[in-house]
Amino acid sequence: MKEIGLYMHIPFCKQKCFYCDFCSFSNREKEISSYMNALRKEIKSWEEKLKSHKIKSIFIGGGTPSIVPVKEMDKILEVIHSKFHISENLEFSIESNPGTINKENLTYYLNNHINRLSMGLQSWQDIHLKRLGRIHTREEFSKNFLLAREIGFKNINVDLMFGLPNQTMKEWEETLDRITELNPEHISAYSLKIEENTPFYKSYEKGQLNLPTEELDRKMYHFAMDYLFDHGYEHYEISNFAKKEKECIHNKVYWNNEEYIGFGLGAHSYFNKKRFSNTMAMEEYLNNICKNTTPCAFEENISKNDEIAETMFLGLRMMQGIHIKSFKERFGCTPFEIYKEELLNFQKLGLLYTDDQYIRLTRKGIDLSNQVFIAFLPN
Repeated sequence: MKEIGLYMHIPFCKQKCFYCDFCSFSNREKEISSYMNALRKEIKSWEEKLKSHKIKSIFIGGGTPSIVPVKEMDKILEVIHSKFHISENLEFSIESNPGTINKENLTYYLNNHINRLSMGLQSWQDIHLKRLGRIHTREEFSKNFLLAREIGFKNINVDLMFGLPNQTMKEWEETLDRITELNPEHISAYSLKIEENTPFYKSYEKGQLNLPTEELDRKMYHFAMDYLFDHGYEHYEISNFAKKEKECIHNKVYWNNEEYIGFGLGAHSYFNKKRFSNTMAMEEYLNNICKNTTPCAFEENISKNDEIAETMFLGLRMMQGIHIKSFKERFGCTPFEIYKEELLNFQKLGLLYTDDQYIRLTRKGIDLSNQVFIAFLPN
């Protein structure tokens, strides 16, 4: 059976963070029940199309999925387990925010095969959490983390951010120090990006955000790379670090340019040489599902050249890089036969390293990765 990943989007939040441009919103909890009913119906509609596939990873993201009551979450978990072929080694992740998880929902997750918990912390300092618009304190995070351990979670990711307004190097070092003391299996560390249509963007436009310099931002990132390596974490993707055998299987579906189906508001899919995504308008999504019509708002066919290009720039996000033999088995040629000029140029610039097995970014190349990725984008 061909393997595939599933993603389910839960757009509800208690409070939208000031930096967030995801498809999410707050103060709409009254819509949760009708949304989960529609989500269940959309998932069921894929039973026939996926009958020859085995589900190797599931990721429930958002938004804040952990604000959904257990009885509502049960609507989609029941249909997933009853309608699809599930791998015996399934990785099943759910995103959560401190302050929205408790003994009841953690126990429910674990009893229903959700075996990986992703917790959004971002920073150890409460002053930064408040500035980011987070709903929790570091104390609440610590209590929730230890509760998850007590319940039985053996695979926990913690999301962190650096390059925050007014953040110092010492504060970033403290954040990494405190988190590694808790010893999660996986750490995601992202540099803050100021996205349009967010409160942070408006503040940035007005000159009200005191952001670290590019030099300090890179210093924070390089410190994280070295510090986490010294504490037993493998740097396996640009922004992700994991203990041995704890790399995120679902995210590697994306980076390996494999197939996945996304359910819910604004969710993206890649299936049968097509990329498509659902509408981001709640009313349209609910109405389409009710009428048994697709909620798809965008669709494009992916040519072989598109697939090759996507495989290159997605694969280079991983520290292992592009496996040349696997690439040739997939496309009938090596990357050098297609991108000889680009690859040689990036080697000369010290951005790429190649041997007889892999093509990967150098440390310098990681810092300038966007410059590299652009060269492989389809024309």
